[in-house]
Amino acid sequence: MTVLSAPSRSSHPSRFALACLLAGAVLLPQVGQAQTAAAPATAATAPTVTPGIAGVVAAGTSIELIKEGFTGTEGPVALPDGSLLFTETQANRITRIAEDGSTPTFLEDSNGANGLGIAANGDLYAVQVLKPRVGIVFPPGHRQVLVDKFEGLPFGRPNDLVLDTQRNVYFTDSGANVRPGDPPPPPSAPPAVYRITAKGQLERIAVDIERPNGIQLSPDEKVLYVANTNGEYVLAYEIGADGRIGPRRNFAKLGGYKPNPNGAGGSSGADGLAVDAQGRLYVASNSGIEIFDAKGQALGVIALPRQPQNLAFAGEDKRTLYAVGRGAAYRIRTLTARFAGRAK
Repeated sequence: MTVLSAPSRSSHPSRFALACLLAGAVLLPQVGQAQTAAAPATAATAPTVTPGIAGVVAAGTSIELIKEGFTGTEGPVALPDGSLLFTETQANRITRIAEDGSTPTFLEDSNGANGLGIAANGDLYAVQVLKPRVGIVFPPGHRQVLVDKFEGLPFGRPNDLVLDTQRNVYFTDSGANVRPGDPPPPPSAPPAVYRITAKGQLERIAVDIERPNGIQLSPDEKVLYVANTNGEYVLAYEIGADGRIGPRRNFAKLGGYKPNPNGAGGSSGADGLAVDAQGRLYVASNSGIEIFDAKGQALGVIALPRQPQNLAFAGEDKRTLYAVGRGAAYRIRTLTARFAGRAK
């Protein structure tokens, strides 16, 4: 594992182990092939500014392209200094976006890190896909595997995670990613949503989602949101005082849902999720960034030149919305701020 860069300054030392710089470099070769990019909109049609969405973004706000050409784009999470980490899953690395727009490599040899989360002490958590597992990947002295199987079966493809303030880890496993022509994969756990308790116990809390993807908590941590890529709705589960999960309910209808013309299911492209300080939910989907209030009412859509895969608020004032997807990274200044109680 090699750390190539880190934020230039830190806030509270106990919360920012991520600011450590390590000497030495062992660069590993890239893993897998470059992510196939969806065809971007043409120069004449690509959106360059936002619509006006009350309380969220002013009309005409610039959609800033930070950079294109990344090898996979997932898992953004804010660092305490206002910069952002995201994963280049197929390149087996984690990249940082500084406030000046530079994009240095933060961590090599990430085991195909996908979704990221940061604990209050600065530990960087990741769901990982090369050897499917969930664990801490930084700092080096804390690196460990938390879980890599359920009931004896390995995970298929861990996708995203979110940590609550008690250090419980909620994560999704979308299931093995099998492409046409691939040989049958070895047996693995079916798609599901899991929780790793603060004491290290693994619990499977939902098995009723076709393709669980992005995952998020409401600011008060009483509602768990899950993006179902194959469904028309973002799903919600109430979290009881005892930690038990209530029944699934449809929270927000996604405008990006596209039925399969052959009649067999469809896809919303629902992927990463973010929340702001007012409890609004932001969803990366086929349409772009779909935004809903805390009751699931649609507020508007921010279309992007390339379809987003995940998103997060960052910036020193927590008012910059970053979106990554299809090899590109964008940012947008907003009227609202990220919920400050968690890194994500």
